[in-house]
Amino acid sequence: MKTPIEHGAAWLGQTMARSGHDGEHDDEKGASHRYRAVFISDLHLGTPGSQAAELLAFLKASPSDYLYLVGDIVDGWQLRRRWFWPQAHNDVVQKLLRRARKGCRVVFVPGNHDEFARGFSGHQFGGIEVEEDAVHVTADGRRLWVTHGDYFDGVIQCAKWLAYVGDGLYEFTLKLNRYLNHLRARFGLPYWSLSAYLKHKVKKAVNFISDFEAAVAQEARRRGHQGVVCGHIHRAEMREIDGVLYCNDGDWVESRTALVEHHDGRLELVYWRHPPSPPELQAAVQAASA
Repeated sequence: MKTPIEHGAAWLGQTMARSGHDGEHDDEKGASHRYRAVFISDLHLGTPGSQAAELLAFLKASPSDYLYLVGDIVDGWQLRRRWFWPQAHNDVVQKLLRRARKGCRVVFVPGNHDEFARGFSGHQFGGIEVEEDAVHVTADGRRLWVTHGDYFDGVIQCAKWLAYVGDGLYEFTLKLNRYLNHLRARFGLPYWSLSAYLKHKVKKAVNFISDFEAAVAQEARRRGHQGVVCGHIHRAEMREIDGVLYCNDGDWVESRTALVEHHDGRLELVYWRHPPSPPELQAAVQAASA
C-alpha cells in the first residue's frame, strides 16, 4: 500500500513527463500586465469546480518575476474519492512549469488539500520550489510571510473527519452553483457565487473568518513580519489587523482572484471578472498550453 507521499510523487512524475513536450512560445505575448509578484491559491485542480480555463487566461495576461502557489493547488481529497483530471487542468500544470523554465521564481507552499507535497519541502520539481512556508520581500522592503493558513483552522487541526464532511457539502454547493450560473448565463446575468453568499450570511461562518484572519495576522507579527499572504478560506481580503497587513489571495473556484505586487511594491487584489467569450477563451487555453 502506497503512502500519500508515494502517491503524490508518482503523480508529480507522471505530470512532469507529460509536460516535457509543450511548446516554448513567448509566454508574455499578448500580456496586459507584468507584475513583480503574483500570489494565487486554492485552484483545486482535480475537481469540476476548478476554473482552470479562466486561470490559464489570467496567467497568460499576467507574467511576473515571482509566482507563489499558496496551497490547495491540487485537490488530493477529491481525487482520492473520484478521479477527475481534464486537459485544462494538465495545461495549468504545464503553464506553471514553463513559467519556472523561463526564469520566473515559482514557489509552491502546499495546503491541506495537497498536503502530500509537504513531504517534499526543500526540494524542486521542474524548477518549482516546494516549501512549508516562505517569506517574500516586497520592492519597498516589507517582509510578507506566505502560508496557506490551514494550521489556523481549528476544524482541520482538531476534527479532520468533520473537515472531510464539510468538504463534501461544499462540493455539493459548488455543483448546485454551476447549475444556477448556467441558468443565469442563459438570461444574460453575470456570474454569482452561492457558496460565497452563504458564507457571508451565516453568522458562524462570518465569526470563523474573523477569528482566522486575526490568528494569522497575530502569528505573522510574532514572527517579526510586516504582513502575511494566505489562502484557505476562499475569501479575498487585504486590510491591516493590529499593525499587520493581512492579505488573502482568494481562490479559483468561486471568486477568481489573485494578489499581485507591482514593481514599486504596491499590492493589489485582482478580480478576474471579465471571462472571455467561448471562442476567445478556447484560443486563450490553446495559446497557454501551446
